[in-house]
Amino acid sequence: MTMSYRLRNSLVQTFGAAAMIWLTAAQPTAAQEWRTSSSLIESEEADAPFAHYSYVNPDAPKGGTLNSVASGTYDSFNPFIVRGTAAAGLSNFGGLLWETLFQQSLEEPGTSRPLLADAMKHPDDFSSATYRLNPNARWHDGKPVTAEDVVWSFNVLKTNSPLYNRYYANVTEAVALNDREIEFRFDQKGNRELPHILGDLTVLPKHWWEGTDAQGKKRDITQPTLEAPLGSGPYKIGPFRPGAEINWTRVEDYWGADIAVNVGRNNFDRRKYVYIQDDNAAWLAFTKGGLQDVRMENSSRRWSTEYNFPAVEAGDVLKNEYPASAYMRMQAFALNLRRPQFQNRDVRHALTLAYDFETQNRQAFFGLNTRISSFYPGGELASSGVPEARELEILEPFRDQLPPELFTEPFKLPVFDTPQSERAHLREAVQLFRKAGWEIKGGKLVNAQGEQMKIEFLGSGPTDEIIAGPYLQNLRKLGIDATLRIVDASQYVNRTRAFEFDMITESLPQTESPGNEQRDYWSTQAADTPGSRNTMGIKDPVVDALIDKVIFATDRKDLIAATHALDRVLLWNYFVVPQYSRPNIWVAYWNKFGIPEKQPSYLGVDVDSWWIDPAKEQALAAKYRSVN
Repeated sequence: MTMSYRLRNSLVQTFGAAAMIWLTAAQPTAAQEWRTSSSLIESEEADAPFAHYSYVNPDAPKGGTLNSVASGTYDSFNPFIVRGTAAAGLSNFGGLLWETLFQQSLEEPGTSRPLLADAMKHPDDFSSATYRLNPNARWHDGKPVTAEDVVWSFNVLKTNSPLYNRYYANVTEAVALNDREIEFRFDQKGNRELPHILGDLTVLPKHWWEGTDAQGKKRDITQPTLEAPLGSGPYKIGPFRPGAEINWTRVEDYWGADIAVNVGRNNFDRRKYVYIQDDNAAWLAFTKGGLQDVRMENSSRRWSTEYNFPAVEAGDVLKNEYPASAYMRMQAFALNLRRPQFQNRDVRHALTLAYDFETQNRQAFFGLNTRISSFYPGGELASSGVPEARELEILEPFRDQLPPELFTEPFKLPVFDTPQSERAHLREAVQLFRKAGWEIKGGKLVNAQGEQMKIEFLGSGPTDEIIAGPYLQNLRKLGIDATLRIVDASQYVNRTRAFEFDMITESLPQTESPGNEQRDYWSTQAADTPGSRNTMGIKDPVVDALIDKVIFATDRKDLIAATHALDRVLLWNYFVVPQYSRPNIWVAYWNKFGIPEKQPSYLGVDVDSWWIDPAKEQALAAKYRSVN
C-alpha cells in the first residue's frame, strides 16, 4: 500500500534526511505504481479508498424528466470546433455524451477520479503520463473503447480545438502501448499539472467519426453536424428540433453506471432543454412551471424581490443558497485591447476609476455582492500587500517592464463611500486621460485629432443594461460617447468569439490549482485565436513568462508565489475593470426532487445527484397545468 502524503511528511519532519533516504528506498516511485486518483493538492482524503462521492445517495432512484431552458439557439452537435453553436448538454469536455479519461472531483479541489481510465501513472520528472483504460468501457454501440480511440481523439482535438491546442501545448504525442495503455509524451519536464489534466481528455469513437452517415457521406469532425454522434456517456441524444429543443435519454445499459464517480448520480431518465431567446422569457417560463425545474439565479434584484409568485407562496417552488469554495471567478468589464483607445495603460486605469461599485451594490444589488480585487479571488492564490520573498524573486527580473508602483503599493480599487469620492475619482481619471493625450473640450473627451473617445458595450439581454447602466453614466460625465448595444444570443456568441466588441461583461473562472489553462486566458498566442478565453487580447511578454512560471511551478508553495505574481501583473495593467462576486450559489427549484442532505461544498450544487420524487411530482401535476 502506498504511504500517505501526510505520513511521509511527518516522518521527514521528525527524522530528517535519514527518513527521506529510507522512504526513497522503501517506497515505489511514481513511475512504478498505478494511481487510482490524481491530486495536485495532496491529502489523505485523495489517497483514501473511494466508493462514491460523500454527499450522494448511492441508492437514489432513477426516473422522470429534468426540464431545463437554454438561451439562444443551436446548430451543431460538435462542440470542439469554433464554427457552429453546440447544443445544450455538450461541452468541450464531453458533457452528457462523451466521457473523459478521469473526472475532476466535485468535492475535492485539484483531484481527479477514474472514469474511462481506471488508473494513471507518471515518472518523477513529469516527462510523460500513462493512462490505463477500464476494460469494461464501451461505446453505445457495444464496441470497446480502445487505446487507438484515445490516440485519435488527442490528435484531432489538439489539431482542431483552440482550447485543446493550448491546454496540451507541451504534449508532443500520444502512443498506444497496447489495447488499454496510452502514453502521453511531453516536450519539457517539470510540468506538474500536465499528467493530471490529461485526465480531462475527451475520448471520441474513431470508428464512428471515420465512418459514413445514413446517406453514405463520410463524416468530418472539422465541421458542424446535426447527426447525433455515438457516445460513451450516461445519456444519448433523443428527439430534437434544431435550434429549438433537444432531449437526452438515459442509457439503460450504460457501462459506467457503477463507476465510483457515477454512483448515486445521473438519475433522470430524460433531460429536456427548450430554447428561449432571452432571460425575461426564461424567468416567466420558470414561474409557470413545466419548462424549467431548476433555476440558478444570478440577479440580486430578482432574488430579493421577485420570488413572491403564487408557487413560491404555496411552497411549490423553494429557494436555497449553497456555499461553493470552487466558485472562484473574476467578473469584470473586459476591455478589448485590440481597439486603439484601450492600448494605453493610463486610459485603462482611468476607466477603472470611473466604476462606482458601492452605489450600484447598494441601489441595484441590495448589498449582496462583494467587490473583486483579484483574478484568483476567495483563497490563498489571491495577491495582497506588496510582493515579498519568493514572489518578489519571480518579479524582480521584469522590474523594468512593470509599473514601479507594483513593487511599492498594494493594489487598490476606487471606493465610492462618500459624496466627495465620486468627484475625486473622476478628477483623477481626467488627469490620467490628459497624460495619455485625451482632453475634455466642449464636454467631449477628444484626442489630438479632435476625435471623441467612443466605447460600445456589447450585451445579450436586460441584465447587461442593469450592470452597465450606471457605469455608462459615469463615462459620459467624462465626455466619453458610451453606448450599449443589445444583440440576440447567437450574434453575441459569434461577435465575442471573433472579438468584435469594445467592452463586454466577462466571467473568468479559476480553480485552486491553476496551470496550463492559463495560456487560454492570457497568452499572446491565444490573443489572436478566435474562440479563446483571452477576451481582452492581452499580448504581454511578462504575462507570457509568468504563465510558464505557474505551469512549471516545482511545488504548491512555488505555485502560490507564481500565481500571486501573475495576479499582480494582470491587476496593475488594468486589462479589465473588476466588478463583483458573491460567496453563495442561489438556486430555486420546483418541489419535485429528492435531494441529498448535503451538497458538495467545493462545487456548491450537483443537480446530477438529485432525483425525481414521484409523489411530489404527481402532486405538482395535479395542481398545475403541465405545459409539456
